[in-house]
Amino acid sequence: MSSLKPLTPDTSAAPSEWSYFPGCSLHSTAREYDESTRAVCAALGISLHELADWNCCGSTSAHSVNHQLARLLPQRNLALAGRTGLGLMIPCAACYGRSKAAEADLRAAAATGEGEVPTIPNRISHVLDVLADADVLLRLAAQIRRPLTGLRTVCYYGCLTSRPPRLTGAADYEDPQSMDQLLAAAGAVVMPWSFKTDCCGASLTLTRSDVVVRLVDRLLRMAQEAGADCVVVACSMCQANLDARQRQTSVAGGDQAGIPVFYVTELLALALDLPGARGWWRRHLTDPVGLLTARGLA
Repeated sequence: MSSLKPLTPDTSAAPSEWSYFPGCSLHSTAREYDESTRAVCAALGISLHELADWNCCGSTSAHSVNHQLARLLPQRNLALAGRTGLGLMIPCAACYGRSKAAEADLRAAAATGEGEVPTIPNRISHVLDVLADADVLLRLAAQIRRPLTGLRTVCYYGCLTSRPPRLTGAADYEDPQSMDQLLAAAGAVVMPWSFKTDCCGASLTLTRSDVVVRLVDRLLRMAQEAGADCVVVACSMCQANLDARQRQTSVAGGDQAGIPVFYVTELLALALDLPGARGWWRRHLTDPVGLLTARGLA
């Protein structure tokens, strides 16, 4: 892996049809991310085909237990996706990171002739990169029915959507812009802040909750300092940590309401005036209805 050359950003137009790998969390704790992603893509003319018989990618923990298993789990998914002839779109940042690492391993093996390598997709993209494609952004802006006017947001990409750049090919991995562009197109106020790619603690939430609470507290305090009404994410682990751990931080406790944490696709669906959003709000531990009502968006 260390000998691989950095990938270069794929600037070609995004296709309108994709294989879709939701991963485990989007079928369970992050169903609102899955549902809003499917709804937004459908509204923007992007067809998603859920990968048949997919398996867990190993997430952020398998590689610390069994390196070989951590390689084979996402490689199997890439082989399944390769048979479809379509690019593979992934909303979960952890799944995306593991899949990009598996892609690099397989391409390196193919280049050196090390054994039989399956056909894999020519394009493996995070949902942000698909939606922030120039043509898709234009379609999004043209279809906004309920602009997010006055909603002050900060974009939190987390660790894995753009890093490590030698795997993701991200050009600006410290200051990514795709989510900023999407929210601006939807009419939101995107506040500048310098914590876009700081870590939330990820899966340490179970083994070192003290670390996660400390990191989440810092992120939320910095969001407040930036003047944000809410934090917007594109990672189910980031959303879970920032949402569920708030009551243990200095930001939300007692009578304090806290800071709502939205998936970017939830807000895009709201701006597109798609049905279903109110059902998604009920799944949030930090209730966003008061904020949205105050901004005339509920």
